[in-house]
Amino acid sequence: MASLEMLNRYDHIPDALLTCNVRDVYKLLGGPSLFYLQGRRGPPLFVTVLQHGNEPTGFDAIQSILRRYQGKQLPRSMWLFIANVEAASEGLRVKDGQADYNRVWPGTELAGPEEVSLMQQVVSTVTASPLFASVDLHNNTGCNPHYGCINELKIPFLHLASLFARTTVFFQQPVGVQSLAMARHCPAITLECGQAGENAALEHAVEFLEACLHLHHLPEHAPSPHDINLLHTVATAKMRPGVTFGFDDTGVDVVFRSDLDHFNFGVLEKGSVLGQLSQRYHEKNMLPFTVCNDAGEDIGAKLFAIKNNQMIARHDIVPSMATLDIDVIRQDCLFYVMEQIDLPTL
Repeated sequence: MASLEMLNRYDHIPDALLTCNVRDVYKLLGGPSLFYLQGRRGPPLFVTVLQHGNEPTGFDAIQSILRRYQGKQLPRSMWLFIANVEAASEGLRVKDGQADYNRVWPGTELAGPEEVSLMQQVVSTVTASPLFASVDLHNNTGCNPHYGCINELKIPFLHLASLFARTTVFFQQPVGVQSLAMARHCPAITLECGQAGENAALEHAVEFLEACLHLHHLPEHAPSPHDINLLHTVATAKMRPGVTFGFDDTGVDVVFRSDLDHFNFGVLEKGSVLGQLSQRYHEKNMLPFTVCNDAGEDIGAKLFAIKNNQMIARHDIVPSMATLDIDVIRQDCLFYVMEQIDLPTL
């Protein structure tokens, strides 16, 4: 695997980057690359794409923007970070041996991966002068609406979120993500643009980026409560190591319901069955996953019970980011647990 110690730096966009397929970016750039593009107005917008190689909408949106302004100056200066191009070349979230790019930004609890040094280089470079805002673009694999994630309940962050979608998620865990690192320096948001390959996702991302490039400033007045449906991530469900699982009866330890992702941002009602435990796993008398809150406390037993080999919701649960992709579950999480909160008085 190529070393990440050196960050590629550019002050122009290679022509081939405007039209190439996302899987060919690695051949073109050779590794993670940071671009500075001078625009008519400052301070610059910082845009991050392809932190996960199987989430191409951000890259496709940036391609569309750059083609639109080819031969012309951008309305606003922009820093552009094209991240895990090696994983993108194979359509993978991360390659074996890589750290998750969106867990190694400043503030991470991970120590050792060379990706930590890479992200520190990026942040140190782009924050040497003031920024207008930071935008990190992602796709997800389950049935989710388009929504924005913020890490500060402050006016500029809330306006940035409402510019993308009414559904807004506030979170403080996991640490090491791009938006949490950048929130120390400027208004920052993570955009969850639905599933990869959807035209609506691409159009929505392009529309948002265009708005950011053209905005003179973010409003200074508090947004209306009608403009934002605000949710808070209270816990993360992760599979226990060594547990086998799936979504059909294939002799695994746990079979989850096959429509789990259809409850994203809805309600898994009290008494609902989350899934079935095999007899051999049921004898362990423990949930096959942890549900840890921001303090690191496992609250799974407060939310779910085991009865007749089934996992039952003790209360109404609002999940998000639930997916049927077993690899993503292993690499990231089973789902997040949400609660609706009121817009703070600002």
